[in-house]
Amino acid sequence: MPSAWSSSRDAGSAASRLIIERAHEELVAGNVDDHRLQQVRPLVRESWERAWQLRVRAEGLPAVDLGSAELETYRRAHPLAEVMEMIRTLLLPGDPAESGVMVAVGDHVGRLLWVEGDLHQRVLTGEMGFIEGANWSEESVGTAAPGLAIALGQPVQIHESEHYNRLVRPWSCTAAPVFDPETRRLLGVIDVTGGAEAVTPQARMLVDATARAVESELFVSRLKARSVAPPTRRSQRRPAVTRAMLRVLGRDRAQLEATGPESESVVEISARHAEILLMLAVHRQGLSADRLAELVYGEDASPDTLRPEMVRLRKVLERLSPDLAPESRPYRLTVPLETDAQNVLSLLSRGAHRVALSAYRGPALPDSTSPGVEEFRDEVRSALREAMLTEASIDVLLAYAEIPEGAGDVEVLRLCLEMLPARSPRRVGLVSRIEKLES
Repeated sequence: MPSAWSSSRDAGSAASRLIIERAHEELVAGNVDDHRLQQVRPLVRESWERAWQLRVRAEGLPAVDLGSAELETYRRAHPLAEVMEMIRTLLLPGDPAESGVMVAVGDHVGRLLWVEGDLHQRVLTGEMGFIEGANWSEESVGTAAPGLAIALGQPVQIHESEHYNRLVRPWSCTAAPVFDPETRRLLGVIDVTGGAEAVTPQARMLVDATARAVESELFVSRLKARSVAPPTRRSQRRPAVTRAMLRVLGRDRAQLEATGPESESVVEISARHAEILLMLAVHRQGLSADRLAELVYGEDASPDTLRPEMVRLRKVLERLSPDLAPESRPYRLTVPLETDAQNVLSLLSRGAHRVALSAYRGPALPDSTSPGVEEFRDEVRSALREAMLTEASIDVLLAYAEIPEGAGDVEVLRLCLEMLPARSPRRVGLVSRIEKLES
């Protein structure tokens, strides 16, 4: 662990943690006048009350607002992208993979754009949804340092049991907001998450000093840019659609969501159009007419069968926005199209198994017999199963065993048995299920 995080202290006695946990239970139960709440730090108690009033779930997972492609595009253009190397140098000296802490940088509404640091910690924090693209605002997860620092506009430290969400209670965190050095508009937040070392006085000073250093660097960078080149006026057409999402999991008539600067549309599309759009989303580099026809209709299919359907699909998409209409030669989409299925794969690759399982609503276009769809459907199911068998915690694996993909999988059930404690009451039900499947 680097020297920056080598100093730690006890984050609080077991007795005080128990008092805080009981106070939280009373608040969640609706007993807002319970006397134990007065023993909680005012900053934390007031955040709890806001979360309770907003009906934030005490054990829920954060929403993943940014898929992989959208995340990459968004953070490339974010003002904090140019200072990420400075943040790494200041907060993750030495080998980041062995730092013992996680460093996250989020935007002005609490969406995490970068999450880096200790490899072991990344796997563990992924289970509670502390991943790139996830929304860690106070409105999404309740009391946590990133969202609270944004809400209050000041550095914040949150100890284990002070978190509103029970899934986050193994962790402690320190966060500081970052402001535009000229307008003082909120740009984002810098957070350090880990054990007791993440909430020391030294940690607070280091995170706050990093935020202020970032603001100074942004200001100096702008001054240099102005001295090199005079300002120019450029008119650039804003795209009518900036984000498109195709939802195909557990449904045959897919749902297409198109979001623009001033509008948002949601339409249900036909099964055939869903198959075509899914293939174009999966093969973002584009497909020839021959290859797309083969993926949608099967081997030896003629492009002449595909072309009339593409004309009809274009008309449907153009009613939403001209930007959505696919190009030809090759067939490709000009607006990045995210799919809920690809987001599951992205979450699995980031170690967020619990979030991925929650996002998995069933097979992609389950009744489709298009070869390309069948292959992609199997890819998603196989990736989910492999992650559950090799990397998931017992709680996540048990949840997987309750959905159709895992319920009839003897290997999954046997692994659950191996991972459960010897006296767990859940073992009896698992043994019964295995016997029925094998009989």
